Amino acid sequence: MLLRGLATAIGVVILDQLGKAAVRGHFAGGAAGGPENVTPFFNIVLIHNRGMSFGLFNGGGGLNALLFSLAAAAIVAVLIYWLSRVESWLLAVAIGLVIGGAIGNVIDRLRFGAVVDFLDFHLGSWHWPAFNIADSAICVGVAVMLLDGLLLRREAH
Repeated sequence: MLLRGLATAIGVVILDQLGKAAVRGHFAGGAAGGPENVTPFFNIVLIHNRGMSFGLFNGGGGLNALLFSLAAAAIVAVLIYWLSRVESWLLAVAIGLVIGGAIGNVIDRLRFGAVVDFLDFHLGSWHWPAFNIADSAICVGVAVMLLDGLLLRREAH
């Protein structure tokens, strides 16, 4: 299951970085960009989030990039250890999603000092905080972990 989870993580990192590169290329030259209206409820934007989830602690500059990267590295190490011990393919994929998402965002922090967010969903004037593919992978991975741990029955050994 280790290889399945790591393959999932690598896939997430590749998709995440390709998506971010495409958006950065589209908005080339600007520190922030958009919105590019795609549908009545979805825009593409370019936001550099120096904080953490939903823009919390967005004012810390370079120190945030270092601290959040170190925290993510520690979490990834624990997740890889856990991944090496799981026997469920579903849990392996879920852990891989979280690992890949964390690594994708760490790459941004190390390269740009901030995470590149570009998916902007809204309802009228209410906007969900912009996010990216890595954030989506983390959320889906955690949801599947919860589903696996809380709802799926395990055989007794």
